[in-house]
Amino acid sequence: MASIMQKANSLRAALSRGNGLSFGAWQMLPGSYLSRTIANSGFDWVLVDCEHGNIADNEMHESVHAIASCGVSPIVRIAANEGWMVKRALDAGSHGVLVPLIYSVEDAKKLVDSAKFPPRGRRGFGSPFSMGAFDVKGNLSGLEYMQNANDSLLTIVQIETKEALAAVEEIARVDGIDVLFVGPWDLGNNIGHPVKGDFDQELKDAITRVREAAKAAGKWSGIYCPNGDVARKYADEGFQMISVINDMTAIPTFMAQSLSTAKGTWGHSAAQAVKGAAYGAANLTSKTSDDKS
Repeated sequence: MASIMQKANSLRAALSRGNGLSFGAWQMLPGSYLSRTIANSGFDWVLVDCEHGNIADNEMHESVHAIASCGVSPIVRIAANEGWMVKRALDAGSHGVLVPLIYSVEDAKKLVDSAKFPPRGRRGFGSPFSMGAFDVKGNLSGLEYMQNANDSLLTIVQIETKEALAAVEEIARVDGIDVLFVGPWDLGNNIGHPVKGDFDQELKDAITRVREAAKAAGKWSGIYCPNGDVARKYADEGFQMISVINDMTAIPTFMAQSLSTAKGTWGHSAAQAVKGAAYGAANLTSKTSDDKS
């Protein structure tokens, strides 16, 4: 029987049913109102980006609970594979951690050690905040959280270095790693095939290798996508944890498109008005000439 925590983890639930497909959004700007707005847009999970985003520790805590209050899984990307960063994210109540810059099997094992309570790892217990991101009514005790956390939270490694790609099959087999997540841009840079437009064949092959390594090990695979079209492509290819859009793309893109539409409509109307005025002037000139003839 699933625990309260497993039921509340909407990302784990989505990954565990049917084809395991889940779609998420990326938050890079701080603010709990923004977190709720994104979470209420229909995603299975929202990633709070503390690596490249402008989100500090206290803001991460607030966003985690804002997202969870919407029935959506907050996932935190920490800045590096550091035990104290893993602890801060999980103690805030995140339903999982995404960890960048993994290089080796040892790095993956270190992450599991930081993310799991004893006897599986060395995570310390004591946060009064974790439980509220799974049960807003306060029925989940600290003891119940500790007893269920190891099997309820998600430990996600980002495959984005050439070293991690070379060892991806071994990393996938590390006990306690749940998802292998591709960062295509950094992966391309690291294997000597930077993204300059469409992904070249070598990068496509590397991405496929990560997906197949995860599948062979009985793990899930994920990938960062810049938009819905790319997300659909990788969903069709068999990835399960798929990002769709980030706020720093969505906001300026939609605003620029709306402004462009407004200017285009105004320009069209203005052009018609000028054309109409010119036509009227031409008629007037023609009529005047006719009158004089």
